[in-house]
Amino acid sequence: MGRAKETFGKKETTKKKIQKKQEKELRKEQRKENSSKGKTVEELFVYVDENGNLTSVPPELRKTKAPREFTVKGPVTDDPVIHSGVVSFFNAAKGYGFIKDDQTQESIFLHILQVKGTVEMEDRVEFQIENTAKGPSAVRVKKIQ
Repeated sequence: MGRAKETFGKKETTKKKIQKKQEKELRKEQRKENSSKGKTVEELFVYVDENGNLTSVPPELRKTKAPREFTVKGPVTDDPVIHSGVVSFFNAAKGYGFIKDDQTQESIFLHILQVKGTVEMEDRVEFQIENTAKGPSAVRVKKIQ
């Protein structure tokens, strides 16, 4: 009696078909797991946090940070302290410069709008210090004769 001959090529094609069916079944199961059908409305929402990033945590459940204290422009104390110093750099075209404080030898920013009169480099000046967000700044600057 004759035996049905199954060639190597036929065996390979049947193996490939079986493998494709298994992969297709696996993809079908993954789609079912990842589908959004049957989820509640709250699970579908995406929230935006304070930095603009997407998150799944609602804003009321997030830990809130204490508000930062901002530096307020103005004198630190009610009694203004008058400092003296020398203008170490001044650019009249751009309207800014720096004063070297006599007491602390610290370089203080100077803007042309805070100057009463005119100043040049190496001029002796009196001023008050105001703390700003960018650092100390000289205000109410007067040239000493």
